[in-house]
Amino acid sequence: MKARHRSSRKPKAATADILGLAPRKPRVPLKWREHYQHLLELRDHFAQRQADLAKDALDESPTFSSHMADAGTDAYDRDFALGLLSSEQDAVYEIEEALNRIRTGRYGICEATGKPIEPARLAAIPWTRFSTKAEQQLEHDGEVKRARLGPREAVTRTEVKDQEVEEMG
Repeated sequence: MKARHRSSRKPKAATADILGLAPRKPRVPLKWREHYQHLLELRDHFAQRQADLAKDALDESPTFSSHMADAGTDAYDRDFALGLLSSEQDAVYEIEEALNRIRTGRYGICEATGKPIEPARLAAIPWTRFSTKAEQQLEHDGEVKRARLGPREAVTRTEVKDQEVEEMG
């Protein structure tokens, strides 16, 4: 009778063997669970939108077009999608930072004053880092950069000047 030969080969390693145990779900204080879940949903939503925008922006477009206006529209659409992608990347960053603050116990505390952020503000802007008063002060001091339109009068005056130039020309 033949003796069975035992293989000296070891079983293949699983990912968990190499990387260790699967990561544990973070402990989220009951007080912040609803915010945490909402932030996760927002992050997933933005991630899906980013994937769609990236796909739209990177879709092959013909190098030539039957009409220059079509080529211009295609370029505009691509640039617009890339601009949205950039904006949404900023939003995802803020959401990730808010999730980290929940995990580390710093969520809901104003980074400028160290005081609690108003619950209504957290409900409206769950990734916010500042209380309303601190945000207003930062905006007043010019510390927060946001795209803003000029005063309405400036836009109206520009339109009037343009019309005057057209009428004169």
